[in-house]
Amino acid sequence: MEDDDTMITTTEDNKNNNKEPIESEVAPAIISVHPAHLSVAVAVGSDLRIFNLRDGCPITLKDELHKESIRAIRYGANGKVFVSAGDDKVVRIWDTDSWRCLYTVSTEKKVSAVAISDNGQYVCYADKFGVVWVVELDEFNENQAVVQKKASPLLAHYCSIITSLEFSPDGKFIVTADRDFKIRVTVFPKKPLDGAHEIHSFCLGHTEFVSCLAFVYNQDCPQGYLVSGSGDSTVRLWDHTSGLLLHTCEVGSQVGQQQANGTENDYFAITDLRATPDGSSIFVAVQGLPGIMLLSCNLSAKRLSVLKVVSVIGEDFIPTSLGTSLTSEYLWMVMGVSNLPGFNSSSLARVRVISGLTKCNSESGDDHYNILEDKQVPCGEQLLQQLQGSLSIDKDVFSAATEAVKTSMRNLLIKKQYSNERRDFRKRGRNDKKGKK
Repeated sequence: MEDDDTMITTTEDNKNNNKEPIESEVAPAIISVHPAHLSVAVAVGSDLRIFNLRDGCPITLKDELHKESIRAIRYGANGKVFVSAGDDKVVRIWDTDSWRCLYTVSTEKKVSAVAISDNGQYVCYADKFGVVWVVELDEFNENQAVVQKKASPLLAHYCSIITSLEFSPDGKFIVTADRDFKIRVTVFPKKPLDGAHEIHSFCLGHTEFVSCLAFVYNQDCPQGYLVSGSGDSTVRLWDHTSGLLLHTCEVGSQVGQQQANGTENDYFAITDLRATPDGSSIFVAVQGLPGIMLLSCNLSAKRLSVLKVVSVIGEDFIPTSLGTSLTSEYLWMVMGVSNLPGFNSSSLARVRVISGLTKCNSESGDDHYNILEDKQVPCGEQLLQQLQGSLSIDKDVFSAATEAVKTSMRNLLIKKQYSNERRDFRKRGRNDKKGKK
């Protein structure tokens, strides 16, 4: 695998001189919500923006921040810690009470995904070379100095970018997905620092990169089932314990019927998905869809079905990331991008909120979902000012951001095919860089 970045522009001069193109990096905005709905975080580029929902005020991070694009953010299951990581090769672990950085981890490669064990004891992160690392957290107090931690290798996907990490509901397994269409279910060991050597199953069937994972479960099905989204425009339901594919939902064909203009070239990659706490519904973000797709998940019948599209009217709003909590009725959505060529805003984000998650009748499709106006979102315009960076965003910027994110995701996750000459040139370039160190 080439350790290539997400790039979207090239220069003709560099092509003519047979040099590596000088390109601008674009990173999509991502969002994460505290499990008890106490705060919400948005990362766009190197900016990490957090708002305190409990006290109704923005949070100022005083410790050193990331220097390059953030690719992954996550709250722990108990909400006590928050993890951010990305292209600057630093994982930062934060205390969510004081919002001080407690631990940092230096990585050899750029980070693509993070996960936190349910007991909050272990932080796992994946790098762009396909290795998952694990860090054990100690007891901490909010007055301690920042501690530099060292990670241990946990497992590897053999040089394929890992796109998503999830712990199973019972904590027995860690599930990893990659851009080579694979989903791997690994037994999470009692001593993770010694490595995870027992592969339990593979979930195979996607025909493009796997972009996101989630678990659906309830009281009657506590072990749950795995749900995956992919660049092949499908959402799939798996028995992760056996690797058996239970059902495939062709989301792309449904989105295509919603698009009257036909300008998306039939490419409807799944970018993110989130399940409701009772496992009955799944919200799906799809490239090219202004809004989200709502799926019904029947755990007893082991089937998925498309219920409806919840559309954003009046805006070219295509979410890049979704967030939910365990206790609120809100689905949080963000659309955004960093380093957008041709515009003054280096880090652009737009946040929208859907209410009614606890009032849904997923079997019939009857629901009370409502896309909130800006003044109706929790904490209103003060929250939007913090998370977006601005209250008003020009329509032309929206359109440009949509195309930039679509291109960047394809460049990142669809494997590039190089000629033998081009590959040898890239290898020589990397070896030259190593020789200069």
